[in-house]
Amino acid sequence: MPDFSVYALLAVPLATTWAGRQSALHPKADQASLGADIGWVMFAGGSGIFLLVMVILVLALVGPQRWRRHLSGRAWLIGAGVAFPVVVLSALLVYSLGLAASMVRTDAPAAVRIEVMGEMWWWRVRYLDEQGQVLFETANDIRIPVGQPVDLMLTSRNVVHSFWVPNLAGKLDMVPGHVNRLRIQAREAGSFRGQCAEFCGAQHAQMMFDVQVLAPADFQAWLQAQQQPAQAPADAQLRQGRQLFTQACAQCHTVRGTQAAGTLGPDLTHVGSRLSLAAGVLPNNVGSLAGWIAGSQHIKPGNAMPSFNQLSGEQLRAVAHYMESLQ
Repeated sequence: MPDFSVYALLAVPLATTWAGRQSALHPKADQASLGADIGWVMFAGGSGIFLLVMVILVLALVGPQRWRRHLSGRAWLIGAGVAFPVVVLSALLVYSLGLAASMVRTDAPAAVRIEVMGEMWWWRVRYLDEQGQVLFETANDIRIPVGQPVDLMLTSRNVVHSFWVPNLAGKLDMVPGHVNRLRIQAREAGSFRGQCAEFCGAQHAQMMFDVQVLAPADFQAWLQAQQQPAQAPADAQLRQGRQLFTQACAQCHTVRGTQAAGTLGPDLTHVGSRLSLAAGVLPNNVGSLAGWIAGSQHIKPGNAMPSFNQLSGEQLRAVAHYMESLQ
């Protein structure tokens, strides 16, 4: 028989790591804590009822004659079959609705407002000012300050998506033509993974995003940096990369401060500072950038970006290094 002990030893640290990054049972925000409380109460209540039913079943099947005769009476049928379920389910319903109502109460004004739009298959993210005007746009990368209320304005421009960051909040649908608001107030800094929780097409499973919770001062510094245009290339390779990017990519992508002003795809003004590429599919580095440019349809079939496999190795490296420099 094969020894699975090594796999078990590997599974424990992996499970611990992902619990802190993507798990509804390890809440890091007020809203997620309420959802976890509901889950634990439902689990405890369901487990208690299951054990009680199993005990009654065993007594009814193999228990003493006196117990079996007692359990066959009308009182048990009415009490256990009607009254008990009605009382327990009603209590759980009132409890869950009460907590759910507290999730949507938003007395304090939001410190940050972010519009998130579901695309096929990535996330368009826009940071708004107090008047609702767009400060800047990014993609698949959300950053918020710790300890401050943040409002996410969720919508879609194609099909129904569902926004879910398990450690920070519950799921909320993104419906075309309608805006749903989700309030998040993170309790500690960290990096958390979110994903689409509503089947939306062929690449639904590869539609993820990152949420970084930062100290308020770090968040403000990041906010100011993101509003700046891209810096001019410093050397010949980066200038070559910018020229190739403008020729091949400017129709779909924006890089503020350059001639690239396309809106079909993600804004890439500061793409080099993001944690991942292709909506969480690849880590963000030069190799991944080059691989995605040359083989996007192989990595994520059906997405809106064509594979630029006609570029030479030198051209591909130049474009990848240019994009990495967009910090």
